[in-house]
Amino acid sequence: MALKNRSVRSVFWLCGPGLVFLAFMFGSCGNTRHLTYMQGQFDTARLSQINVSDPIIQKGDILSIIVYSDNPQATALYNQSIIITPSAGGGDSKESGGSSGGFSGASPTTPGYLVDELGNIQFQSLGVLHVEGLTRGGVRALLDSSLKNYLKNPYYTIRFLNYKFTMLGEVARQGVYSIPGDHVNLLEAIGMAGDLTFYGRRDNVLIIRVNNGKREYARLDLTKPEIMASPYFYLQQNDVVYVEQNRKKVAANDQVTYRNITIGTSLVSVIALLYTIIRNK
Repeated sequence: MALKNRSVRSVFWLCGPGLVFLAFMFGSCGNTRHLTYMQGQFDTARLSQINVSDPIIQKGDILSIIVYSDNPQATALYNQSIIITPSAGGGDSKESGGSSGGFSGASPTTPGYLVDELGNIQFQSLGVLHVEGLTRGGVRALLDSSLKNYLKNPYYTIRFLNYKFTMLGEVARQGVYSIPGDHVNLLEAIGMAGDLTFYGRRDNVLIIRVNNGKREYARLDLTKPEIMASPYFYLQQNDVVYVEQNRKKVAANDQVTYRNITIGTSLVSVIALLYTIIRNK
């Protein structure tokens, strides 16, 4: 009897670390609150008053700028040539000055204006324009100051042709993402990257932004609805989103090694102990 009691105590002493580890693992799986986005109440009155900020033009941006006015012939002087890409039905490519007219079976595209290292673009018929740091509204005002003397009621369509952001860290698909529009919020960006992994910290997402040549840093808590009021909730051109790993991943890497050693040691110990018990019967 004494031998059996000693044997039982030995089993618990030898297997204890493995049992504690398993209990910890199963216990930690039960709480998913840290994985839930936007917890708590929404201040809808406050959130409804938030205006989405216009993207700031930076070096390396490519802008599509099309000028319109009440005189299409005069307007054509200030527009880049439109390149006509033929449809699948065939046909030769064409070029057309200006932006008016319809094109059946073809897709019109413009080369765009590249913002150089000095923050300038070489605008059609106007020459060098400094646009870095401006919004699209600022570019419209800049064009108005020059073109209102030559065109009647000029107006403009301005788009980003290479709007992009970068997702790094604990997301399913890291990489640089380009979008056809110029507005994307943080949740949409995370969705494009396949969501955060289990080990991604949702309460401390880092946004890196270049504004007027200076880097800005902001940390957002995705578990709080208040992030929708942050100026960093809507991403700007060339923003970098970094999701750091939580402590569980660091612990998990150590625990994998510890678990394997513990399980192996426990199995060997149990087998040896059972063999000893059977032998002493």
